[in-house]
Amino acid sequence: MSLQMYLINETMLKNGKKLVIRRPVDEDACALINFLNTVGGESDNLLFGKDEFYLTVEKEAEYIEKVNSDVNAIMLLGLIGDKIASVAELRGFGKKRNGHNSELAISVKKDYWNKGVGSAMMEELLQFARDHQTIRNVSLGVKADNYNAIKLYEKFGFRKIGVHKDYFFINNQYYDEILMDLYL
Repeated sequence: MSLQMYLINETMLKNGKKLVIRRPVDEDACALINFLNTVGGESDNLLFGKDEFYLTVEKEAEYIEKVNSDVNAIMLLGLIGDKIASVAELRGFGKKRNGHNSELAISVKKDYWNKGVGSAMMEELLQFARDHQTIRNVSLGVKADNYNAIKLYEKFGFRKIGVHKDYFFINNQYYDEILMDLYL
């Protein structure tokens, strides 16, 4: 199968490496699960920790197919060589009353923090939202002490709109979640 039809963009990172951004295919399911189980242990900024992403390869492949066929959603892989450096997703709600809203999530492997990966992925997700017929609002949640992510989101125009008090419970400690919105 040619992955060319799934290609979204290619960009050079701050470290001189090429980031290939494309939609995932079924065959990416195992690598995607391994990526998520790895990044879950690299920081406390995600909703899951190391080896806490429990989908089977079959279920992940089904999820990939579902997202790829959903006109209100996009999932992207950021690849350096043949390794996943980032996974990002934007999903619109698709209902008549709230279909103009969407949620965004990005994860980047620690080896690629501060190299431009997050910005490149964000640009593609927001381009999808802007090109979408319905989406007007993009929302996300971020752990309150994830300052680098908050800085990235603000760079793209997101504004803090609220707080979920004690949203995360990590290592016997509670952390707030900052809620952020971008109005297109």
